[in-house]
Amino acid sequence: MQFLLAFTVAAPLLGAAAALLPAPPGLKGRSPDQAVLRHGVTVTGAVLAAAVVLALGFDHDAPARFQATTDVSWIPALDVRIHLGVDGISLPLLLMTALLFFLCALYSYFKLPAGPSAKSFVALLLVLETGTLATFAVLDLLLFFLAFETVLIPMYFLIARWGGDQRRAAAGKFILYTLLGSVVMLLGLLLIGLDAGTFDMVALAADHGRELTGTTQLLAALAIGVGLAVKTPMWPLHSWLPDAHTAAPTVGSVLLAGVMLKMGTYGFVRILLPVTPDGMQTLAPYLGAFAAVGIVYGSLACLALARKGAKGDLKRLIAYSSVGHMGFVLLGIATMTPTGVNGALFANIGHGLITGLLFFLVGALKDRYGTSDLDTLAGATGAALYGRAPRLGALLAFAAVASLGLPGLAGFWGEMLTLFGAYQPAPGLSRPAFLVFMVLGGLGTLLTAAYLLIVVRRVCMGEHLPADPEAHPETRPDDRPPALPDVRGYEFAAWTPLVLLTLLAGLWPAILLGLTDPAVQKLLAGGNA
Repeated sequence: MQFLLAFTVAAPLLGAAAALLPAPPGLKGRSPDQAVLRHGVTVTGAVLAAAVVLALGFDHDAPARFQATTDVSWIPALDVRIHLGVDGISLPLLLMTALLFFLCALYSYFKLPAGPSAKSFVALLLVLETGTLATFAVLDLLLFFLAFETVLIPMYFLIARWGGDQRRAAAGKFILYTLLGSVVMLLGLLLIGLDAGTFDMVALAADHGRELTGTTQLLAALAIGVGLAVKTPMWPLHSWLPDAHTAAPTVGSVLLAGVMLKMGTYGFVRILLPVTPDGMQTLAPYLGAFAAVGIVYGSLACLALARKGAKGDLKRLIAYSSVGHMGFVLLGIATMTPTGVNGALFANIGHGLITGLLFFLVGALKDRYGTSDLDTLAGATGAALYGRAPRLGALLAFAAVASLGLPGLAGFWGEMLTLFGAYQPAPGLSRPAFLVFMVLGGLGTLLTAAYLLIVVRRVCMGEHLPADPEAHPETRPDDRPPALPDVRGYEFAAWTPLVLLTLLAGLWPAILLGLTDPAVQKLLAGGNA
């Protein structure tokens, strides 16, 4: 188990180094590009297999205990250790990360985005995987910061070199926001580690802030919270996200939404809740308020983009929807209750699966239509997606209703548990304030349903046709555009796991809650539960 976790984290980095080397003659295939893309699929597939075996060997009777641990001294002077481990909180995120990277590598093997070279693309993708997996596996504050920062440069280049229009400006905005947030976060992490005398996250969580003064906890929670909020992203620190998503290649958008946003919310749960409980209790009402505003703001922005004639971009719309969905995650964390935090963790996984699928689908639409402009996709001649590519239209409708929180799908449980947590927040928090946040969250779910149903109606069903086609000859059936290529084999392979897991998590929520709940109970009790 120790080896499996270490292999899962380190293998992509070794694979990235190997990707830059010349391929052996027997493995070149039809071209060097094909060889390196096959290498990316192989490495990410091996990492996924190791993560699955790790999950199968995980002791599900003790999900609150860190397992598969490695603890080796690295910098003795600062007591910094290479400390790895997984529990019921980090294991689902680790599995989802490994799955999404494998699916993105598989998709890229058949549909490589236009850019400089396949070697650089695969190497950056694998470095990005190492950073994200390490973020969910490390148990040392400084290692957490290093892993957190490792993802920035690969994602910057994926956007800047393989992205679409305005890619350099979007990549620059991404790196500027996240680096500034990280500098502030580092100060908070150093404050905790130097004041407590250790950077070990397990020891700090067990101490539950008893070695830290109230002022230290508040300052540390504020500094770390700002850095995490930028990555999440929390309104009003979200403005880098729509630009980055719009410009990023398809797999970049999938990984940004499905994995990287989760790093911020994971930090709130893993570090701030157990290590600075008093500081978090002071900041929780403000975090809840920003989260609630973000839910409504993201939904209203999506409604504006979905409106006919607004020239809204579908990728941008889904990016703004992420602001609202991650608002639910932050609201659940702000309640500081087991119900709310479990809801936040469930919403993390649900959002990663569903929004990852949505970005895959929008990428396929853009590939077929040459644009992700909603007005163009809706089709002035009524060329509905259901009629031109029925399987693609059905998948888009499925992902949309999953994203709006339809019961029985993965998007439902996280939002419901979050609202339940806001109804009865932790002792010491203002219940009237959180009831207001709950109402705003409920309003956000209605607005989410509104804009997603508008998108499905416009894109999948087409614009309304006039009753008399003779008066409008441009709408005659013979003049409509021909059928589009429907779901291709490699697309089916990349998307089917996300569809099945969305159904599984929605119909059997205990598969996730059984892992997270004992770990959350222990985390909120300071290691005493």
